[in-house]
Amino acid sequence: MVNSVPLARMPDQPGGERILASIDLGTNSLHMVIVRIEPDLPAFSIIAREKDTVRLGDCGPKGNLKPEVIDRAIACLQRFQEIAKTCDAEQVIAVATSAVREAPNGRDFIKRVSDELDLEVSLISGPEEARRIYLGVLSAMEFHDEPHIIIDIGGGSTELILGDGREPRFLSSTKVGAVRLTQEFVKSDPISRTEFLYLQAYIRGMLERPIDELRPHLEAGETPRLVGTSGTIETLAGIVARQKLGFEPDPLAGYELTRNDLEDVVNQLRKLSYTERLDIPGINDRRAEIILAGALILLEAMTLLDMESLTICERSLREGVIVDWMLTHGLIEDRLRYGSSIRQRSVLKVAQKYDVNLEYSERVAAFTLSLFDQTKGILHDYGFQERELLWAAAILHNCGLYVSHSAHHKHSYYLIRHGELLGYTDTEIEIIANLARYHRKSAPKKKHENYQNLSKKNRHLVDRLNPLMRLAVALDRRQIGAVADVDCECDRDAGEFRLKLKPCDREDDCALELWSLDLKKDVFEAEYDLKLVAFVEPTTVPV
Repeated sequence: MVNSVPLARMPDQPGGERILASIDLGTNSLHMVIVRIEPDLPAFSIIAREKDTVRLGDCGPKGNLKPEVIDRAIACLQRFQEIAKTCDAEQVIAVATSAVREAPNGRDFIKRVSDELDLEVSLISGPEEARRIYLGVLSAMEFHDEPHIIIDIGGGSTELILGDGREPRFLSSTKVGAVRLTQEFVKSDPISRTEFLYLQAYIRGMLERPIDELRPHLEAGETPRLVGTSGTIETLAGIVARQKLGFEPDPLAGYELTRNDLEDVVNQLRKLSYTERLDIPGINDRRAEIILAGALILLEAMTLLDMESLTICERSLREGVIVDWMLTHGLIEDRLRYGSSIRQRSVLKVAQKYDVNLEYSERVAAFTLSLFDQTKGILHDYGFQERELLWAAAILHNCGLYVSHSAHHKHSYYLIRHGELLGYTDTEIEIIANLARYHRKSAPKKKHENYQNLSKKNRHLVDRLNPLMRLAVALDRRQIGAVADVDCECDRDAGEFRLKLKPCDREDDCALELWSLDLKKDVFEAEYDLKLVAFVEPTTVPV
């Protein structure tokens, strides 16, 4: 019998310290942290931080990223790369959030970064951003199994997370951010009473729904603590600390900001012009432009949550990116263990949502990975990460049947692409969706828009791996598990790739599976320049 899908991987071998850089392309600022990872602990320490207020969210007509802003961002990223190189970082991981996610030319920007800097920027969804923020906070704070609500106020969105140190109970991302709201609602300086009240009402209206959706995830009698991350919240805490203590604590982590103090700051800020806000210690020129909108978001959130105070945490998304890397490389096994399986559980949740026949899909996935493993080093040189994407595509390849049987492979692409799979980057979701799209019918073609969305490197990946899934689908043509296992043999001299089918029932000739393999072999043969020869393992007759 083909084994169920093994997704666990061996952890990286313990050894010396590793240096990694993480870049967060935010709506307001670009941030980078460089960390030293100690695999044997496992833990990491921050050895350098960099920030540049590029203001990607300062969009032009139709919401596009402005050319001059793109130029500033690329120059900043190049500088970040040079700093990472001087620190001997072995890898630079970059993620983009709200501004790039929503801009019509966001993908063009990411492609330009790739072409000019050889830096791959991953576009992540709002819920995925929230999940990684949660990981970042957990790397700095011990929750002691008690519920905590995390709020992160960015330039374009605000994330709310509920968790107790284990799997997050609730993740949300709402389109209220300090840059976005300042651009849309603040036209007077100082802000007029009418604009202030309208802004306040708008924020409350936008936050009511996610907070209402969060509450049912709290158990009876639980009283959560509130944790605040992001530059906006740290700036507000710094203002209050200076006013009350005469100095700003360093580090600011653990500082308690009360709602009463925040109300005082909001009332102070609303009366000041931009120039006057610049005179407040701790506020730079770019932060002074957006601080009132950010403060009002926090105040309304605390009011709706009925929270009297919050605790500052200085780790957030970029540190969460590091933790996520450690999880995927097998370096963390303790309280963050859940993170390593978030992808698998997210895929199965989407499968359940679209009524996928999991018994059948798991057989197809098992055949697909069996072919992948047996041909590694022979037909391809892909590793664990590509294997995991192929598994996800195999599980979800038929989810389009939820919409219609006709052209269901195209429906599968759409449902996967917009299914908000957690744990995956936007690029990885695009790859999964394309692999599922090409499990039947036409081979990938350049004229297909979904295929064009991929980089040249990832188009090649889809070209090489989708034929394996086509064969796996054929191996369970009757969807009854007639084939127990399959052995592969590649004979380059004869120009043949042989598949030996082992039926569950020795009397079963698997005629329909052989017919289906013959029907689906053309894409495989064209891609690998090998003739596919499939046959059923001969039955041995006892003497």
